[in-house]
Amino acid sequence: MVDLQVTTLDGLDAVLDEAKVAEFQAALRGPLIQPGDEGYDEQRQVWNANIDRRPALIARCAGVADVITCVNFARENVLLVSVRGGGHNVAGNAVCDGGIMIDLSQMKSVRVDPVNRTARAEPGLTWGEFDLETQAFGLATPGGQISTTGIAGVTLGGGWGWLARKYGMAVDNLLSADIVTADGRFLTASATENQDLFWGLRGGGGNFGVVTSFEYRLHPVGPTVLGGMLIYPFEQAKEVLKLFRDLTTRAPDELAADAALMSLPDGVPVAGIVICYNGPIEEGERVIKPLREFGPPIMGEIGPMPYTAVQRMIDDPYPSGLQNYWKSNFMSELSDEAIDTLVAHCANRPSPMCHGLIEFQLGGAISRVGEEETAFNHRDVDYTFLALGVTPDPAESDQCVRWARDFWEAMRPFTTEGVYVNYLGQEGDEGVERVKAAYGAQKYERLASLKKKYDPSNLFRLNQNIKP
Repeated sequence: MVDLQVTTLDGLDAVLDEAKVAEFQAALRGPLIQPGDEGYDEQRQVWNANIDRRPALIARCAGVADVITCVNFARENVLLVSVRGGGHNVAGNAVCDGGIMIDLSQMKSVRVDPVNRTARAEPGLTWGEFDLETQAFGLATPGGQISTTGIAGVTLGGGWGWLARKYGMAVDNLLSADIVTADGRFLTASATENQDLFWGLRGGGGNFGVVTSFEYRLHPVGPTVLGGMLIYPFEQAKEVLKLFRDLTTRAPDELAADAALMSLPDGVPVAGIVICYNGPIEEGERVIKPLREFGPPIMGEIGPMPYTAVQRMIDDPYPSGLQNYWKSNFMSELSDEAIDTLVAHCANRPSPMCHGLIEFQLGGAISRVGEEETAFNHRDVDYTFLALGVTPDPAESDQCVRWARDFWEAMRPFTTEGVYVNYLGQEGDEGVERVKAAYGAQKYERLASLKKKYDPSNLFRLNQNIKP
């Protein structure tokens, strides 16, 4: 071991002497990885291959004590800090250059209480792992739509998926959270303890500390629900999107759906609808009857399936290791003009994996939660629009980024200025105003005050940052 070159909070270069690093390593129960160590390159990789950063230290925490040790070490040495849960966030904020990555991915315990319908889970879990445990009791809580997404980042940003229209967002079902704050304190935030922090954690992202466990309310789900996808020729894209609009306009809370203009693995462009109906199968069949009557798809089917399978339905189109660039806004409606713009831009994609996506995961129970109850904002919308510049080829990345930006600009007349914080990209691309747009001016100011209280030095700044 030799003295270590590091990056400080201010972006300056510094040196940690060998003895200090060795003392830190000895204080950890989990491994400490440095550049050149076995596994370093593997552990610094995240879902988005567009992110290529090299931390000076990767601390693979084995428990809360390790997290406290890491936070204290980072603060005392003024180190740049990133926090990794599932590592799935498109912005890649889980990884820093030259600082310390607090890696929570080994912290995967979960305990389900089937009598009280609650679960306490550690932040290294993915939704697939969490669902496996809760579905053993026929229970679930609203979370992400992709099984490999981490529970921590999804929850802290808001958290919606196939169950959200029926049961609210992940933040609406969060009962408490344990957190290590910037001063190294271990706190519990709930409706009765540190209520101000509890409000901020429910939508404010990772701005206030390192959450070491989440306690969720669970609901009876499945284990069999109505789900699946239908794929149509791209030539029918406008009709498919109008069918999607008609279906979602009158949808009950039990129905959630996505519409995508993308390509099959062989590069053939298509239009698709993905649905999940969380209710009686017979009633679900009545709700989706317009899909059955639309005409035969070129592939796909809808039918009874395990909820855990629904959670894996769209894993394959979003694998790890691709170059990803996203631009997103909320939408209040899906007009004919918006549909025309969607189809026109998706007809001219620079890479087959670039695509446009409309999510119908909001509304319903989400809209019935008071606007001021959580930091999450924009409960009055029904849709989310995403322009996704995706390619496996780094040489195509710049072209895909330009396409996504142009697509997003073309759709702006049909979207709100609001945006889901978990769909924001890197800070240098999005800017402070986009973060403010995720919360609105009033909530942003309240969050900034909380930040000043719990993290006045902005130790936790590699996130969609709210400056103290």
